Amino acid sequence: MKPFIRELPFKDPIAVFSALQHLPYSIIFDSADREHPNARYSFIVSHPIETLEYKDGEMLVTNWEEQTRIEGEPFKIVQDRLKHWIPESEPAKGMPPFQGGAAGYFGYDVGRALEDIPEDAKDSPDLPDLALGIYDQVMAFDHEKDQAWIITHAPSYHEARKKQDYLLYLISRPHEVAPFEGAYMKWESNFDAPDYVDMVGKVIEYIKDGDIFQACVAQRFDAELPEGFDRFSHYCHMREVNAAPFAAFMNCGDVAISSASPERFLTVKDRKVETRPIKGTRPHIANETLDRRYRKDLEESEKERAENTMIVDLLRNDLSKSCLAKSVEVTELCKLETFASVHHLVSTVRGTLKKNKSALDLLKGCFPGGSISGCPKIRAMEIIEELEPTRRGPYCGAFGYVGFNGNMDSNILIRTLVYENNKVSFQVGGGITADSCPDAEYQETFDKAEGIFRSFDVDLYESYEDNPITYNEVANDVQMAG
Repeated sequence: MKPFIRELPFKDPIAVFSALQHLPYSIIFDSADREHPNARYSFIVSHPIETLEYKDGEMLVTNWEEQTRIEGEPFKIVQDRLKHWIPESEPAKGMPPFQGGAAGYFGYDVGRALEDIPEDAKDSPDLPDLALGIYDQVMAFDHEKDQAWIITHAPSYHEARKKQDYLLYLISRPHEVAPFEGAYMKWESNFDAPDYVDMVGKVIEYIKDGDIFQACVAQRFDAELPEGFDRFSHYCHMREVNAAPFAAFMNCGDVAISSASPERFLTVKDRKVETRPIKGTRPHIANETLDRRYRKDLEESEKERAENTMIVDLLRNDLSKSCLAKSVEVTELCKLETFASVHHLVSTVRGTLKKNKSALDLLKGCFPGGSISGCPKIRAMEIIEELEPTRRGPYCGAFGYVGFNGNMDSNILIRTLVYENNKVSFQVGGGITADSCPDAEYQETFDKAEGIFRSFDVDLYESYEDNPITYNEVANDVQMAG
């Protein structure tokens, strides 16, 4: 098996994917925020040769030959399945980094396979902790050069050409996604304001007692979907309202993931590693005078910078498990970056993989991300399990690809909608330190949720165009717990 490459006329990846989005295990890795420096490539995959779904210590492996269940550690199983299909793959030179391999999500609760975490929170039994396809064919788009290709792994040119012709036939057929016209959503939160503030207070007490330095806690919003709701149509609208550099959409049938993530978790290209943790948030609004004040406040916040630096130190240690020790370095610390609805402080840590380590070894050693768990990580995860009433599922896990050629890229699954049958949910949280103000932390969750709320009903938040929303202003639209 080797890669066969066919160049295509460059088209908008969203327009291409609209012809495939109804297919089970179709995925688009979407660089929706084209102004972001890390938003160069988009990728589309469909028709996996195998699917992997992990739940309760067991991997369900499905391909055209059989369906089997494998017990064991999920990262090793994924690595074994990649080698089973294409044990060696030389990367095609000069091509985009993803040329085939595993793609999908590693949910936050995959971390339970790595550490002994209590089981206190309510679980969703039908939602896999991990869902991946293995793909021997990728459509790759280079937004910098306006070029596109199909990259197909096959034993011969003839076999590759047949697969490519079939894909081109599918995307050439007439297809149209109806514009999203809005939907009334009766959101329900699993916290009311006093309970969330109380949870933040408990985290602060753990910090003062010396258990942890920091922990990230979240609230969750759930809603029933209106009849006839089009998940991909909404995604297309959300990416306009809340454009993100590491956006993605995945159709697993009854389950779908719709992500507008601004945060890169881990990337590996030619054994070079990078992670870009986000810590520190302020609203981004149209009122330039007030927006400038938010930016200045964020850049000068000792609390936000200390929180970011703490996570950078945690990630340096995590990277050192798989990277050459002297190669791990912080190249950017607490740099302000602006996204569709918020400003963030973003840092960059880089390294080089050891010869005996793979991208999946790196992912395992860093999982789940420190920016959305806490420090020290395991104790923070225990506290999260104690305080949050529901399991996180995909939220705060990673969505990405792991290539046959050893390359990898992944986001942190924040600003992400999870669809299960006729329901949808998303979660928003923040990092808590000893200096946190509980009321401000609660407000921050709404700053982060604003883009998602607005994406469902563009009229609902028109009056807040020049000002950030507060939880008091949305209380009539969100049914709080209790």
